[in-house]
Amino acid sequence: MNTTDALCLTREAERLDALRKLDLLDTPPSESFDRITRMAAQLFGLPIAAISLTDSDRQWFKSRVGVSHWSIPRAQAPCAAVADSSSLLVVPDLLRDDAFRDSPLAASGVRFYAGAPLVTAEGHCLGAMCVLGVEPRRATEAELLSLRDLASMVMAQIELQHALGRIDPASGLPNRKQFIEDFKDLAIDRPEGESRVAVLMNLATPEQLDSAMRVMGAAYLDAMLGEAARWLRARIGEGQKLYHVGATQFATIAAPGFDLAACHADCVAWLRQHHHAASARYVTTAAFGLAPFAVGVNDCLDVLRCCHNAAQDAIDTASRVGVYSASQDESYQRRFALLRAFGGALEQNDQLHLVYQPRIDLASGRCVGAEALLRWDHPELGAVSPAEFIPIIEQTSVARGTTAWVLEAALTQLAQWQADGIGLQLSVNVSPANLVETDFAARVIDGVARHALSAASLELEITEGAIMANPNQAQMTLSALAQAGIAIAIDDFGTGYSSLAYLQRLPADVVKIDQSFIRGLDRNPRGQALVGAMITLSHDLGYRVVAEGVERETIAALLRSAGCDEVQGYLYARPMPPAEFIDWWQARSGE
Repeated sequence: MNTTDALCLTREAERLDALRKLDLLDTPPSESFDRITRMAAQLFGLPIAAISLTDSDRQWFKSRVGVSHWSIPRAQAPCAAVADSSSLLVVPDLLRDDAFRDSPLAASGVRFYAGAPLVTAEGHCLGAMCVLGVEPRRATEAELLSLRDLASMVMAQIELQHALGRIDPASGLPNRKQFIEDFKDLAIDRPEGESRVAVLMNLATPEQLDSAMRVMGAAYLDAMLGEAARWLRARIGEGQKLYHVGATQFATIAAPGFDLAACHADCVAWLRQHHHAASARYVTTAAFGLAPFAVGVNDCLDVLRCCHNAAQDAIDTASRVGVYSASQDESYQRRFALLRAFGGALEQNDQLHLVYQPRIDLASGRCVGAEALLRWDHPELGAVSPAEFIPIIEQTSVARGTTAWVLEAALTQLAQWQADGIGLQLSVNVSPANLVETDFAARVIDGVARHALSAASLELEITEGAIMANPNQAQMTLSALAQAGIAIAIDDFGTGYSSLAYLQRLPADVVKIDQSFIRGLDRNPRGQALVGAMITLSHDLGYRVVAEGVERETIAALLRSAGCDEVQGYLYARPMPPAEFIDWWQARSGE
């Protein structure tokens, strides 16, 4: 291959790349382009006109008049010659032209062709604005001038649509799509592996954004974005490009040689100035996320994700500037992987199971009930701790399906125990998401009836936080359950932020003092005073008191003297599978 051929191949590759970046190929019809095509046909008085884009092996029509098909082969197509030469082409009679007499157009009856090139600002010819006729003819200079003007109109429309697709209308800045393209272009302009830093500024948390929208409306958000865009543009200077990559997120790539430490210091200084200058500082919390990356090595979307994570982690820090942490990212990745895997576990029969921890009456020493606890055996990870997966699923819609699974499994086991003559009350934990389900109480009541159980044999444990997240709906749901005879327990008592004035109105029967107050109680006089006060207060409010996490007899003795009603913990038994629980229960009943 000689130098000329190599240069032609390079130019064609660059031309095709420019065409594909515009995202025009195989897109739906557009009236803005069709209007120009109709105008061309009318000016020339011809039946056929088209806006033709030259792909690697075809001519594709973005707009056409008098043509039924969307594309024709590139070989021997006059528009391909326009794309190759980037110049106007007029063929008075295709049948008399050596280059085109055997073309598909000539075979279909087309005799006249005139095409003006569609050329980008960088000099790449995308195709042609063309008109065609079924009779030989010539074109006047006025007609050709009009055809060139129409081609310019097509290019203006293409550039306008391209700009609109890459410019955020609210801020006027290049958007996420443009950031991705420019990120890829770094690998062309800069040495591979060069160390750079991506910087993302997050103006507000989702909660702050929602609150501002509710009170101030969309106009306030637009004004806030405009103010932030102007401030950031002024800060980064003329040489740097700023992008609007999310609803309230802006990003830039630090200049070569600007290392992580310098970026961090600069962002801290920016935020100090922003706090004094921005009108939105009272209702938003701006934070920066920094992510180092290697040019040509790291993926653009992954870099943006790392920046986002760093910014989220920084919101509650003093500086509000965060740097991407690989170890923290691994934790997020694992949490997300567990969440996805848990959805499948709910549909399987071999991953989830319940274990049961006894509840002991302190006065008599009898086992009066048990708490059903969910366990997960992942096929690859093995046993996943509930302390790890429960907080994850409770933040998603999966929590509702999880409670449904646990309730059904617990009621089935409870029915079996009652059939075997084992009269115990079984406690089941309920997610905060369940309390806002309008049909939750009805479904629980139906489940109890379906298994032919007494309502009092089931106790639902609800945390203080779940109750206070939506007090009115919680009150309605719990009242419906209590009226049906189902017992209610307030779990993790003392760790929440509930109002005692509100708690006294709840139809609860039991409060369970969290294990954080119980462990080490025998070595903590102040803790003993606090737990004693909690027990007295709970009794005064009409609650039966259960203490969790009892591991030593000395602690049990302290709780007994303080008037605690029930306990559960490793002193008596760990959570056990059903068969092991029955063996334990029978042995203790014999004692």
